[in-house]
Amino acid sequence: MDTLTDKLSENQRELDKLLGVGRNYDVINRDLYVGSRKGRLYVIDGYGDDGVIERITSFLLGHGGELAADAADMQDFINRCVTFCEVDCENDLDKIMKGAFIGKTILLLEGFDYCAMMDAKQFPGRGVEEPSDGKVLRGSHDGFTETLVQNTALLRRRIRDPYFTLESHQVGGRSRTDVVLAYMENQVDQKMLEELRQKLGKINAGSIAMSQESVAESIVKPQWYNPFPKVRYTERPDTATACIMEGSIVLLVDNSPSVMLLPTSLFDFMEEANDYYFPPLVGTYLRYLRMIVLLLALFITPVWYLLVKDAGRVPDALQFIVPEEPGSVPLLVQLLLLDFVVDLLKLASLNTPESLSNSFSMLGALILGDFAVQARWMVPEVLVYMAFVAIANFAQPSFELGYALKLTRMVFLILVAVLDLWGLILGILGLFVMLATTKPLLGKGYLYPLIPFDGKAMGRLLVRQPISKENS
Repeated sequence: MDTLTDKLSENQRELDKLLGVGRNYDVINRDLYVGSRKGRLYVIDGYGDDGVIERITSFLLGHGGELAADAADMQDFINRCVTFCEVDCENDLDKIMKGAFIGKTILLLEGFDYCAMMDAKQFPGRGVEEPSDGKVLRGSHDGFTETLVQNTALLRRRIRDPYFTLESHQVGGRSRTDVVLAYMENQVDQKMLEELRQKLGKINAGSIAMSQESVAESIVKPQWYNPFPKVRYTERPDTATACIMEGSIVLLVDNSPSVMLLPTSLFDFMEEANDYYFPPLVGTYLRYLRMIVLLLALFITPVWYLLVKDAGRVPDALQFIVPEEPGSVPLLVQLLLLDFVVDLLKLASLNTPESLSNSFSMLGALILGDFAVQARWMVPEVLVYMAFVAIANFAQPSFELGYALKLTRMVFLILVAVLDLWGLILGILGLFVMLATTKPLLGKGYLYPLIPFDGKAMGRLLVRQPISKENS
C-alpha cells in the first residue's frame, strides 16, 4: 500500500506502522469526530505548536462539523474548515511519513483518500545570540541558530528584494536533511548555481549527521593530502547577507548554526566583518595586518630554524636571535613538540569546566614556560616564537585555515632539517603548486583573483572599498 484509501481504518493501520505508534513515545495520536466524520490526528511531541494545534482542533470540533458535511473531498474540506494557512493535501504514504517526522500535523478523515498536512510546528532551539567566533566591536550582535526557518528569516530581514531567492532541497538517503540555497536571482552566476544543484542531487550519503561538513565532503573532490579549506563558513547573518548581495551563494543546512559561503578562494579568508564596521582606511589596515600575520605564522619558525642551524650564516646585527645554549633537546624536536603541545592544550581546554579554565591556563603556562626552560628541555627563543605563532593563529578568522598553516609549517621545518635552504625553497614551490591545483567546491579557482588574474577583484581585495561602491 503506497497511497491512502477512503477507508480510515486502513489508513490508520498503515500510518501507525510507519510512524511507530506504540513503539515511539513521542508520536502522539488522537481520535476525533468532525461532524459526522471520524478522524485521526498525528503529531510528533516536541515539534507541534500546542497553541496553534489547539485552535485548529477547537474550530474543527465546533463549527467545522457543520461545514464538513458538504465537503466533496479533502481539498474541499481544507478550503472550508482548516483555518491554518500552511496546509497541504497529500495521499502518498512516504511523503506523509516524512512530513510527520519534520513536524507537520497529519489529519485523516473517513471517506477521504487524502490527508491534510498542517505545518503547525515549532522547532526547539536556542535564542539568537552573537556567535563566539565572529564577534565585532560594532554592528549587529545576532547570529544563526540550529533552526533553518529562523536562519532564513534573519536573511529575509536584511534583504527585502524580490530577486532574493531561498531554494529548498533535501539531501541524505535516510536523514533527508533540509538544505536551502540563498542567492540573488539577478546577480548569481547561473552556470555555477546549476552546478551546485547537480552536486546536491548526486549526494548519496545515507546520513548528513555532521550537517554542513557532511555536505561539503559529499560534493567536493577528495584531496586527502591537502589541508587547506575549500569552503568558508560564518555564523554571522550580516556577513552572509554581504556575500549574497555580491552575487555569491549561501548554503544553509538544518541543525547547523554555520552557513557555507560559495564560491570560496584562499584570499576570501583575508576578509572579516570588522573590516566593514570601520572606515575604509582602518579596514584596509586590518586586512593588511591579517595578511602579514598569516605569512609570519607560516614562515617565522622555519626561517629562524634555517638561520640558527648554522650560526655562521647569521649576520652580526641578528646575533641576538641565536640561542645562547642549545638545550638538551634538538631545536627541531622542540619546535615540533611545542606545536603538538599547543594543540593538546586546545583540546584539553574544550573539556575543562568553565570554573576551572583560568586555573588550567595558569598551570599550562607555568609547565610550558618556566619549568621547561629550567629543565633545559627548551630554550627561551623557541617559546617566544611558538607563542607568537599560537597568537597569530587566533588572529585568523578561519580555524580550518589555522590548522592548514600549522601542518604546512611543520612540513617546512622537516624539509629545512633535511635539505637546509633547498628544503625551504622546495616547500614553498610545493605549496604554490598545491594551492594552484586545488579544486574549490565552486568558482574560478582557489587562487582567484590571482590565478586567473582579475585586476578589479584584486583591487577590491587589497583595498577595502566604500560599501556604497562595492554594492553598486
